[in-house]
Amino acid sequence: MKIKNKQLIKDGVLAILVALSPSVSALEKPQTMEDMWKIIQAQQKQIDEMKAGIATAPAKTTVQNPSNKVAASSVQNSGNAAPSDVKNLERKTNILSQEVEKLRTNLAIPEEKQLKSAYGMGPAASKVYQVGKGLSIGGYGEAFYQNFVSDKGEAKDNADLERMVLYVGYKFTDKILFNSELEFEHATTGEGSEEKGEVSVEFASLDFFIDPMVNARAGLMLMPMGFINRIHEPLFYFGNHRPVVEQKIIPTTWREMGVGLFGAITPSLTYTAYVVNGLNAQGFQSDSIREGRGGGSQGLAQNFGYVAQVNYEPSALPGVTVGGSGYLGNSGQDEEYNGQKPNVFTQLYEAHVQWKYRGLEFRTLGSWGHINDAGILSANKAAQGNPETIGSQNYGWYTEIGYDVLPLLFKDTPQYLAPFFRYEKLNTIAKAPEGFSGDPTQNQRIFQVGLQYKPIPQVVIKADYRNFSAAEGNLPDDVNLGFGFIF
Repeated sequence: MKIKNKQLIKDGVLAILVALSPSVSALEKPQTMEDMWKIIQAQQKQIDEMKAGIATAPAKTTVQNPSNKVAASSVQNSGNAAPSDVKNLERKTNILSQEVEKLRTNLAIPEEKQLKSAYGMGPAASKVYQVGKGLSIGGYGEAFYQNFVSDKGEAKDNADLERMVLYVGYKFTDKILFNSELEFEHATTGEGSEEKGEVSVEFASLDFFIDPMVNARAGLMLMPMGFINRIHEPLFYFGNHRPVVEQKIIPTTWREMGVGLFGAITPSLTYTAYVVNGLNAQGFQSDSIREGRGGGSQGLAQNFGYVAQVNYEPSALPGVTVGGSGYLGNSGQDEEYNGQKPNVFTQLYEAHVQWKYRGLEFRTLGSWGHINDAGILSANKAAQGNPETIGSQNYGWYTEIGYDVLPLLFKDTPQYLAPFFRYEKLNTIAKAPEGFSGDPTQNQRIFQVGLQYKPIPQVVIKADYRNFSAAEGNLPDDVNLGFGFIF
């Protein structure tokens, strides 16, 4: 698309030049849009010189060379130019300027920019922040084969196009832009089953840029918690599956409707803070609060949630990021539980550290949550014939490390090959409410090893093995082979 766009510009402008000039043999073929504007600027300079020559000339003279070769030598001596020649060249310059601008602004997709993260978003999701104006399109996809190798139980091997995502953004002005993510899961919405697949708007928000320290955002927004919730593109985390801690304890991908502020207090210290619709405790389960998310689909807003994240990247320690975030809010949503309407005050906190140094990538994250009125929620589950305990406390943490070994073997190679290791520990019922028992199957630990290979920066091939264990019961281990890409 990029090559076609460039060719369209060149062909279109050259056609204009041919139409406006009786002789294009003297033209140097323009190669870029900047070359086009240089031609126009040269013409404007010539017009100004011709006008100055007319103003100072003692009498009207005849133009000796009125051929008007664009940006070359339409008039050899500006002092000999007649007003009609100036008007003719001005007309041609105006037409050329208008047509070049039309070609530039009518291109549906801007030229490719370097993929880099902005305002806490993933690199592909950040493309709209780099364009001058207009439409931006990006995306990512990921697929894998999963083989269960022990203690299968009911689990079956499977192959899945897990996600295909499109980012669409539009920059209205330097101060206002729209950004969005549309996600297709599991390749189909087959038979109306969410388990089979679904189409979702992951986020859709308007940004209003006011000052580097204070900017505003409104719409369906990704919660600024942890590493993965906002930067979840497959090239930027190890393994075919996202860390379990950032799926169950922090319910990634977590998005809600709301409004908030973001900015940089100093170049090294950034923040994001939102007010959003609250979680719905009706969806809380023993293994996660994931189903309590509103997701922008008529989410209940009788209660609100408040979330904020701060990240610090000290200039004295390049590649180091230290940060944390917190979420607070009632989740009762004025719903009735066995004749009661509890507030279900919900808290979730996390802290994280990341270090990237040459080929080394290290991350660690810890999260802790608390749910008030968990006993009422658990009793309501039992009354509905679904006895499960909602933990009044939960926690999870993980640490991972990987190292790109290819530079040790091939100097200055653009490719990437990193073996990695991750350890996770989590318990969604770290504390059971009074009168209810915990569930040892939710007290888990996971060992994971694998390889991450990037033949080019936009494509990744992954292989990993995960070993699951719980305080009680058997959990299946798995081997995963997959790939991902961004654009």
